[in-house]
Amino acid sequence: MDYTHYKKQLEDRKREIEQRLIDNNHFGLERGFASDMASGELSQYDNHPADSGTELYEREKDIALLGHLEEELSDIQYSLKQMQKGTYGICEETGRQIPKERLEAMPTARTIAKASSNQDISGDRPVEEDVLTELENNYGRNADDPEYNEQNAYEQVASFNQSSMTYDDSSLMDNQDGVGYVEEFEPFVSTDMNGYTGPDGVSFQRNEHYDKYMDSQDEAEDHY
Repeated sequence: MDYTHYKKQLEDRKREIEQRLIDNNHFGLERGFASDMASGELSQYDNHPADSGTELYEREKDIALLGHLEEELSDIQYSLKQMQKGTYGICEETGRQIPKERLEAMPTARTIAKASSNQDISGDRPVEEDVLTELENNYGRNADDPEYNEQNAYEQVASFNQSSMTYDDSSLMDNQDGVGYVEEFEPFVSTDMNGYTGPDGVSFQRNEHYDKYMDSQDEAEDHY
């Protein structure tokens, strides 16, 4: 087979990658993280954790992009050496000719599709999926499940924590509907987006919590 077309394609891509690495200075990874000019700081010591987290995310993304380009460049160089040796287009696993269609799609292919290690699909799944699946099975919300109470979401998620996150006297809990609060009036008292601006800015929501609170006050007065 005539591989002139693939050789030109590989050489063009090789020059493109090399020029890109030069233009972006290897994604800035030759510069230390603490001295990254994007943060505008000489030191990361006094930066807000969120700012440092953003910088770290961008750094990790650059590392991944650089890794992909370097791997692609290495594959191209390997394929060009194969052409010089006269072994390009031969499957390294089976010794069969790699189909033209596969080389058109991936000029750096070393094996036929069936012999590629990338055909294996890992069965490992994130452990979080087991938790989400169990939550869905035990507490799944749907139109035919009137007993589901979204206010119990904290208790449902916290049940998977091995250490207790609830401390004595940390809050008052209404075990009937799962509302957590510090003061009894909090479920029915609210303010606007500006927060507390005085008594006139407080709104009372006439909901079931309000009714329960008023009933409890009446019972207390009757008791005394």
